[in-house]
Amino acid sequence: MLRPRIIPCLLLSDGGLVKTRRFADPKYVGDPINAVRIFNEKEVDELIVLDIGATRHGKAPDHALIARMANECRMPLCYGGGIASEDEVDRIISLGVEKVSLSAAALADPSLIDRSARRVGTQSIVVTLDIRKTGLLGGQSVVTHNGTRKTGRKPLDVAAEMQARGAGEIVVNMVDRDGEMGGYDLDFVARMREAVTIPVTLLGGAGSLDDIAALIRQEGIIGAAAGSLFVFKGKYRAVLINYPNREEKDALLSRAGFGG
Repeated sequence: MLRPRIIPCLLLSDGGLVKTRRFADPKYVGDPINAVRIFNEKEVDELIVLDIGATRHGKAPDHALIARMANECRMPLCYGGGIASEDEVDRIISLGVEKVSLSAAALADPSLIDRSARRVGTQSIVVTLDIRKTGLLGGQSVVTHNGTRKTGRKPLDVAAEMQARGAGEIVVNMVDRDGEMGGYDLDFVARMREAVTIPVTLLGGAGSLDDIAALIRQEGIIGAAAGSLFVFKGKYRAVLINYPNREEKDALLSRAGFGG
């Protein structure tokens, strides 16, 4: 039986892990290899790792670090950051990564999705859309380069195009909710689920397991991703890598209508 996925998202910057708020003010939270080992022990469903400085600063992916993470990882691993060609997609997959996340490069040249999907298969191609509110009327637009560049494009239109070109999954990353821990944007994800038929993962806003349960209750089989929730503990945001144990996860899914 297909089940929702509960997914920690780790942010890399200069080889270390950081956590941001609204894509700003990065706080150092630890070593990526140590975090992977802890998440192995906690039997997480999947892991997303995004290098937030690579594309913004024109850096290539850190292949040695990616290879180390992939070698340690005992769960499916999705990596994004600094990937600008189908050859790079191929190389990342060859390091042992299951999924490659494309963002700015896919917006600049959507045919990259077609070429990459032909190389490694649609199941390995994820498009991450960083979405920010625009204007006074509550409109939303896709941004790139860690939120520093506007595209002027509407998220639902971009998602539909990326699906048509061969993307196997859309990760929706809500900039205005990043690190705020005030809950997911359930209205927006409902619209996204109507726009595409491929799997969708929502990132940005989770502050508790109840937030994850609410998302799953509404959307069913979906990816529920979180950063702050799984690297901080308590109102003072003490750094602590955490994840629900099997009993907690079963209880969460039961509350969301998926049984034990």
